[in-house]
Parts: sequence; C-alpha cells; structure tokens
Amino acid sequence: MTFELGVYTFGNTPRLADGRPGPTAQAVQDALEAIRLADEVGLDFFGVGEHHMRAMPLTSPTSLVNAAAATTNRITLSTAVSVLSTDDPIRVYQQLATAASIAPGRIEMVAGRGSSAITFPLFDYDENDYDMLYASKLQLLMAVNAGENLSWNGPHRTRALRNATVFPRPEQPLKIWLGTGGSPDSVYRAVELGLPMFLGILGGTPEHWAQYGHAYRHAWAQAGHPAEKADVAVAVHGFVADTDAQARSTYLDYEHRMMAEGMAELGRPAPPPGGRAADMKRGGMVFVGTPDEVADRILHLHGLLGHTRQILQMDVGGLPHRDFLHGIELLGTKVLPQIRAELGDTLIPRADQQSPSTTHQEGQL
Repeated sequence: MTFELGVYTFGNTPRLADGRPGPTAQAVQDALEAIRLADEVGLDFFGVGEHHMRAMPLTSPTSLVNAAAATTNRITLSTAVSVLSTDDPIRVYQQLATAASIAPGRIEMVAGRGSSAITFPLFDYDENDYDMLYASKLQLLMAVNAGENLSWNGPHRTRALRNATVFPRPEQPLKIWLGTGGSPDSVYRAVELGLPMFLGILGGTPEHWAQYGHAYRHAWAQAGHPAEKADVAVAVHGFVADTDAQARSTYLDYEHRMMAEGMAELGRPAPPPGGRAADMKRGGMVFVGTPDEVADRILHLHGLLGHTRQILQMDVGGLPHRDFLHGIELLGTKVLPQIRAELGDTLIPRADQQSPSTTHQEGQL
C-alpha cells in the first residue's frame, strides 16, 4: 500500500482590490485548474469538499468531480466530504458512478454528517433528525454500491424500495470512506460498517490523533475484518511555500480570515487573531512550512498514526490563487518525493500501530 499525498478544497472565492468577495464562479474555475495541476505534478488525490458559504462555494462536489474526471489522467478524485445527511444517497451514487465511468478506478467518496447544521433549513430537513438521517442514508448508500438490484427500507424514507435498479454501474464498486471530525461514535461506526476512516482534523496534537488510529485498528481486529483493509486517511489545514516565514505569515492571516468569516455566517464568535500560530509549529496539526518541514511533519505523524493518505487544505480566506498553485507544485515535486524516499513504495503495517490497551468502548478516546 503506497502512501498517498494530496489536496482538498471547499472553493476559495477570490478578493477584489477593495477587499470585497469576488465572483463565486471564479472559485469553481480556480478549483478545476488546481485539480489539473495536482494531476500534472504527480499528487495522488484531490478531494472536493461541500460548503454552502460565499467564501467557500463548492456546494456540489459531485459536479466538480465529474468535470475533473474528464480533464485529468491519473489522480484519484473524491468528495471530501459529501454532506450525506441532507443529500440523496442514490443521486450522489449515480453522480459519482457517472464520474467513475469517465475515469475508471479513480473515483471515491467520503461520506460525512457535516460540520454544522447550515444545510438542514436550506434543504428542508429537521435538525433534530441529524443522527437518524446520516445513519440511514449511509446504509442506503452502501446498499446501492453493493449491487444494482435493491430492496431496502430505512427510517429516512416514507416508502420502501422494491427491486429498484440504480444505474450507471462503474467497473468496480466505489471506495466509500466514513468522514469524521473525531467523534468516538464515528470511529466505531466505521468499524461496524467495515469502512475506511477519513479523519478531518483542525487542531490537537499528533499524539492525540494517534489514539484514534489505535482505537480504530484495535476494534477492526476485534470485529474480524481483514487487517489490510483498515485504512486511515487524514485531512488537515496546511500550506507549502519557499520559506518557513513566508508560509506561516501568509497562511496565518488567510486562515484567520476564513475562520472569522465562516463563524460569522454561522452566528458564532470568531477565534482571536494569531490564535492558531502554535498549531503551525511542530507538535501542532497545521502543516505549514517549506517542503522539507512539511515532509518531516507528515512522516512524524505517519510514524504515530500509520495513516496511508494525507491531504491538505491550502486555499483559505481568499488566499491568492497563484500561491495555491505554487503550493500544489511544491507538494507534488518536493514534498511527495521526500516521503516516498523515506517510506519506500510499500507501507507495511507496524505492530506498534495497534494499542493493546485500547478497548471498544465509546468515550475511550
């Protein structure tokens, strides 16, 4: 299993000269250009997230995955995440199966509940049904992925499916990841369903997040799943530039703007300016610096967590598109070769990546 490196985006609406937001259509076009560049420089993965905000306007990740499937050659493309609670799992599957017909073997999906309830009123769902909707729709998504003929019923539907057929069918089932921000319940749900786990991380320490990998693998082994299928991936904030000072000062400012504006749209207080500076240093979980620095920190996290894929969100808060593209180029041409040289082509699971003291109990993490 080769370690994979990539990028993800929610879209990044550009800024006009006077500081006002530019056209959201430009953010969509910029994201597609970034995906093409990531493919050209050898990155393994590009994830398209889902947000419903002016600053991050990629509201339909499956649409962009389809567009990118037709304009790339080798890179794996995925939603990261699809907010499954307020979407239709059959339509999401059909849209990604269409992309997989265009780009066989290169389309995946990360299914998540969403980091806020902003989509519930937008799509006329009851926020009180948050957990039920996600659990029921995830089960239906997996059933659709398993075969074209479907009889299924669940609490989010008013009518059962009877001998339904869902097309198109890709050459092989889609790889579906369970996306989680670190809820212990989600870790064990991934194990129960036999799904790989995609951790979305905004803070904390490598040692803290290593516990989630240990708990997942220990519960996975207890459930009797094949060890080689216990896949863990990580999505983090990060930025690569030519110097550490440039990377940190640039990303700190734009990330703070993104968080302040995002919190304002949700009616929440903004974090203090500069409050994330410590997370950008070694021991934090924001991967910012030169190619050497970022490669070293990814390798350090891998030694603790044993993950097989890491992706970075670099285009935040109106960061100039040219800086985002340069970061992608450095990630593919400088960071990834260092990681491959250190790890080799194949990752062999380490015995110490399973914690014998971790038990399958909610709240353990």
